Amino acid sequence: MAVLFADITESTSLYQKLGDGAARNIVNACLALINGVLPRYDGRLVKTIGDELMCVFPSADLAVLAASEMQSLVASTKPGNYPVAVHVGLHYGSVLVEEGDVFGDTVNVAAYLTAVATAEQILTTEATEHCLSAALKSCVRPIFHAMLKGSDQESTVYQVLWRTDNLDLTDVNLHSNKTIPGDTGSLLVTLEEERVRVDQWRTSIVIGRSQDCDLVVAERFASRQHLSIKLVRTHFYLFDHSINGTFVSLESGEEVHVLRRELLLDGSGQICVGRSRVERPAELITFTRDRRSLYRV
Repeated sequence: MAVLFADITESTSLYQKLGDGAARNIVNACLALINGVLPRYDGRLVKTIGDELMCVFPSADLAVLAASEMQSLVASTKPGNYPVAVHVGLHYGSVLVEEGDVFGDTVNVAAYLTAVATAEQILTTEATEHCLSAALKSCVRPIFHAMLKGSDQESTVYQVLWRTDNLDLTDVNLHSNKTIPGDTGSLLVTLEEERVRVDQWRTSIVIGRSQDCDLVVAERFASRQHLSIKLVRTHFYLFDHSINGTFVSLESGEEVHVLRRELLLDGSGQICVGRSRVERPAELITFTRDRRSLYRV
């Protein structure tokens, strides 16, 4: 079947700008509008995940048509009388169904494409394009290459052209090898016996001396809210907010001093708050990638 995710773009800033109550009303109105599209295309709602909706369709054609109508309705209706946008990812393939929920690589690929899609964009896969009718094949275009879960070969990512007027589209340079970042799994962050996972369900954590941090350190050179680690699309970044900085030891053995800036966390390594590892701090934070899918939904 075809698995589709529709996610409201920059919903976090919506809550910050309008407040929880007003933002939630807009989000609910948007999700209700999207959900109302499903019966017209034999779609079924699997679940709502925060500000995102997951649904399934019996064919690739029906999923593409539904996604296009979702985008058109959200763009023209302004749910909750506020301009919002959604980004959509969909993939057609084998799935495992258990008690109404849907699992497998097809789900993970659809969720990944949703994460890399931009506002008002619909992304799908080469495998899905192969299953489209001739009429709908003319409504998609190749734009990227990617390594997708469940495959050891690079494949093409397609954009669904849902607007009736596509004159303002950016031309695609098919001669360049544009491979987008792959789904390389979640990030495990460990302090002694405590372990937290940063993924699409928990997109950020805070580390510091304050008791309301996700990981609490006792280091006297640490700030109350010393650093945060955030998932930004498909990458993990460390953001330092401290007075003394954060010292990150990479797999290469290099130690990087991060002070009031960000650092991409890749692979595995160690984090010292407030002072270098050469000073032998009592607390050592480790991070490592869980190479399974980031999007285990």
